[in-house]
Amino acid sequence: MAKVSSLCVFCGSRVGNDPAYGEAARALGEEMARRNIRLVYGAGSIGLMGEVAKQVSHNGGKIIGIIPEFLDDMEVGLKSCDEFIVTSSMHERKARMFDEADAFVSLPGGLGTLDETFEILTWAQLELHDKPIIILDINGYWQALKTLIDKTVEDGFASNSVERLFQVVDSVEGVFDALEKAPPSKQKTQSRRL
Repeated sequence: MAKVSSLCVFCGSRVGNDPAYGEAARALGEEMARRNIRLVYGAGSIGLMGEVAKQVSHNGGKIIGIIPEFLDDMEVGLKSCDEFIVTSSMHERKARMFDEADAFVSLPGGLGTLDETFEILTWAQLELHDKPIIILDINGYWQALKTLIDKTVEDGFASNSVERLFQVVDSVEGVFDALEKAPPSKQKTQSRRL
């Protein structure tokens, strides 16, 4: 079983059109606090990011928010984080999030969430880390990603092994079940390799 004391959550700076997205974000934040798992995230106070963080905080959990300087105003940084880190670039933000997390979960989100999800998957494919990656597929949001990854394998652009880099679950409970079943990390990983 993987030891997870810090979970990095990738998700939208908007709430999306389906109320189920916000419900899942709030439920995830509440459960993280209940399990004493620190939230590592992009430090925004709006969208699904804000929903997760506010529930973690409301339920007594710990939060580390990491945001690049130019986004601090745009995404209305949540200054009430236990640790609020401003970076000089997006890459520095992602590297710091990586360093602070034991595992990753992706909720629905836009291009930034897709970028973060693909980058963490790519780093795993390149064997730069073996931390668990969970995709929380609320109401089929991530099915297109799964189809695209299947197509890369089918058309010879990736091996079948990429399918073992992540797990897709359809509930908050599924996130924690997947984390409990994940093997412990065998690598000492740091962002200096990224």
